[in-house]
Amino acid sequence: MSPLVLIAEDDRDIADIVRAYLEREGFRTVQANDGRTALDLDLALKPDIVVLDISMPVMDGWDVLSEVRRRGHTPVIVTTALDQDIDKLQALRVGADDYVVKPFNPVEVVARVKAVLRRSGGQRGTGVLRVGPVEIDIAGHMVRTDQGQVTLTLTEFRLLEHMARTPGRVFSRSELLDACLPRSDALDRTVDSHVSKLRRKLEHAGVVDMPEGVRGVGYRLWSRG
Repeated sequence: MSPLVLIAEDDRDIADIVRAYLEREGFRTVQANDGRTALDLDLALKPDIVVLDISMPVMDGWDVLSEVRRRGHTPVIVTTALDQDIDKLQALRVGADDYVVKPFNPVEVVARVKAVLRRSGGQRGTGVLRVGPVEIDIAGHMVRTDQGQVTLTLTEFRLLEHMARTPGRVFSRSELLDACLPRSDALDRTVDSHVSKLRRKLEHAGVVDMPEGVRGVGYRLWSRG
C-alpha cells in the first residue's frame, strides 16, 4: 500500500494543489483544515508522514508538532511563511524533519516528502545496536538505557543510529547533515541543535556525555565504561 500523507493546511486551495501533486505521484492523502482535526486524524489513521502548516485555526502547528512528537516518530514536514533562520531552527528544535517556506512549488513539497520517507524507511536496515548503556532497536525504532525507554524525534533517532554504526568514529557536522537531515537550506548549526536535544534526553535517562563533541571537528558516540 502506498504511503499515506496527512496534509494539515487551512488554505483549501493550497491543500488541494498539494494533494493533487502527491496523488499524481501515487501517494494516498487525507486533509485537515485545523490543528485539532489534524491530531485526530493522526491518531486514527497513523499516516506515514505529515505536511503541517504552522498557522492554523483551533490549534496552531507548533502545538500539533509537539503532540505528534510526544506520540512517536511520524515524520513531519513544516510549511511556513516564516523564512528567518531562527524560525527554521525553531521548527527543527520542536521536532520537524524538514520545512518548506511559502510560497512554494508543490513539486518541491513532493520531493521533500519522498526524501524524508526515504531517510526514515526501509533503507535503514534492521537489528539492534548497542554502545555502552545505549541500546538502539532499529526495527522497533526504539532506544533504551538501563533506566528504560528514551523517546526521540525521528531526526534524533537517525543521528544516534548513524553514529552508533561506527562507535568511536568522529563525524563532521556536514557528514551528519548529509546522512541524517534534510539537505535543502540546512545549516551546520542545525546539527548542533539536534545533537544538543539528543544529549539532554540521554542525560535524563542516566547516560552522560553521549554523543561527545570533538572541538573543531564534530561528534562521536562511544562509551567510556
